[in-house]
Amino acid sequence: MKLFKLRELKQAFTALFNKPYTNNFPAQPHIPFPRFRGRPVPSDDACIACGACAEVCPSRAIEVINTVEGNIPSRAVIWHYDLCIFCGQCERLCTTIDGVKLSNEYDLATDDRSTLFARIDKELILCESCRAIIAPRAQLLWLIKRMGALASGNFNLVFEMQKELGLVSRAQPPTPGFASRQDLYRVLCPHCRHQALIFNQTGKQPPALDNSL
Repeated sequence: MKLFKLRELKQAFTALFNKPYTNNFPAQPHIPFPRFRGRPVPSDDACIACGACAEVCPSRAIEVINTVEGNIPSRAVIWHYDLCIFCGQCERLCTTIDGVKLSNEYDLATDDRSTLFARIDKELILCESCRAIIAPRAQLLWLIKRMGALASGNFNLVFEMQKELGLVSRAQPPTPGFASRQDLYRVLCPHCRHQALIFNQTGKQPPALDNSL
């Protein structure tokens, strides 16, 4: 029994003259360990606004807003930190790997919740016939870089490569609902390209397609 008491007294005196194990927070800021899961920080250069992070976010803290009106359609990807649970799914399943990274920042307390967000805006590419959304321009350029020579097998990627190199200008959209031979050389969604291909092979307008399929 005496040995136990002496051991406890030794531990008490050791703790009395040593520094505390805990930090004097908030007077002294805490420095997390390197792999701490804190605030997600999107990269304006690496993010392609594909929306994959929003699909896997369990707390629905990532919002995707498409704006197709105006001369330059755009997509906004917004991270709402007041809803984020810092699970790291957006970083783990990011298409480009570097599109969003979790930082060590954890103290996000504020009186104004409207400031707790991060936003990435990217240009959208629309079908030149029906104005359906195809993909963000950054995503098409990323696919071209990843696929290399294989990208030449896709019409839309070829046209985007030519625009990036300055070989062609942005064409005026054709008459909606009308397919012609020259429409094969435009940026089209799968439905409109199918119509243009049928017209190119048969010379006849195909029946209206069911866009719900």
